[in-house]
Amino acid sequence: MVHVLSSRTLLHPTDPERSRHFYGEVLGLEIYREFGTGPQRGTVYFLGGGYLEVSGSADSPPAPGLQLWIQVPDVAAAHKEITARGATILREPKKEPWGLIEMWAADPDGVRIAIVEVPPDHPIRYRPGM
Repeated sequence: MVHVLSSRTLLHPTDPERSRHFYGEVLGLEIYREFGTGPQRGTVYFLGGGYLEVSGSADSPPAPGLQLWIQVPDVAAAHKEITARGATILREPKKEPWGLIEMWAADPDGVRIAIVEVPPDHPIRYRPGM
């Protein structure tokens, strides 16, 4: 097994400035680091236990199967905040049959983002022996 010390998702958007605006200003992700200069510069955002790097550019949007899953403490508050900032909401917050509260948004290239709240009584929070 590979010993993983850190991880990040690399995203090469069709319009890097538009995507940096979305992830930094609309979603409000905090910047971990930036590197390079000009339009090809990279920005790495904190993404919970990992990172999201927006760098370089691509001629076409990322693969349609690419999705991000972001856990937040309060989906309703996140919905209100990012909607006010102009986010494209694909689906309003809803409690799923599996017990998570989810909403779906999209970045400027159509990358689907699941924004999820894990209720306090959800099995994900179960700690055996505690």
